Amino acid sequence: MAIHKIKFFAGRGSRYLAEKIVASYGTTLGDSEVLQFSDGEFQPCFNESIRGCTVFIIQSTFPPLDNLMELLMMVDAARRASAYKVIAVMPYFGWARQDRKDRPRVPIGAKLVANMLVAAGVDRIMTMDLHADQIQGFFDVPVDALYASGIFVPYIRNLNIENLSIAAPDMGGAKRANTYAKHLGTPIIISHKERAKANVVGKMTAIGEVKDRNIIIVDDMIDTAGTICMAADMLMEKGAKSVRAAITHPILSGQAYEKINASALQEVICTDTIPLNPEKDLHKFKVMTVADIFANVIERVHNYKEISSIFFK
Repeated sequence: MAIHKIKFFAGRGSRYLAEKIVASYGTTLGDSEVLQFSDGEFQPCFNESIRGCTVFIIQSTFPPLDNLMELLMMVDAARRASAYKVIAVMPYFGWARQDRKDRPRVPIGAKLVANMLVAAGVDRIMTMDLHADQIQGFFDVPVDALYASGIFVPYIRNLNIENLSIAAPDMGGAKRANTYAKHLGTPIIISHKERAKANVVGKMTAIGEVKDRNIIIVDDMIDTAGTICMAADMLMEKGAKSVRAAITHPILSGQAYEKINASALQEVICTDTIPLNPEKDLHKFKVMTVADIFANVIERVHNYKEISSIFFK
């Protein structure tokens, strides 16, 4: 059993989720605050001693940039306050799409974020459904990469959908879709897209049997919703009975909500790694919490138990 006391803290962007994680773990959040300066600068502060403690800081790094900067500063503050270990719990790892140089003279943003976190003093990272698994190798500290399939697959199975097929919205999502199809015992459909430019899809076709199938598109994130809505509409045009989507990270920027509500998508199943906008029409959304998964892994890591047996990938 662990001998170091455990304490949880949350960044402002993920406090809603952190409260659910600590409730599932059986404790409460530690006392922290963020001092805000008039010029936009801010300073996180722990209002209790964390000396010798294993500190878990929960913060997804979705936009704005403040969420990443706040996490980095909280890690630095914990390290300077003599915490025994500092573990960053990042349900959504931002900049993950920048995992390689896909054209000349561009940064590898995911690697830069990894470098900053390590420089700030993290001892471990916990995250979910990385856009690219190789991002784990960008870190020189342990990375626990969890999978939302652990909650999505049982939910989909309980829907008892007949003639079910799993679809990938693009070629890059084929591996993820194949994993879901394997666990659910369903055929797989691959959507092939050609991008006109970043966040803009040119045209799309489907590979696989579509007619008279009830289809669930699986992906790690939904940003502008252009790809997923185009895929849903295309699948319905090709004879699908229904189209749903199971998406881990609901970024939903720009007109994404409006696109989804106007599309052929019957339902969008997502997690709470990023909060939905309560001012939008959410009648198509089904939100499933990842709090229990993270609480379980945190307990195992803190008490030096293995975690591979709970991965559902």
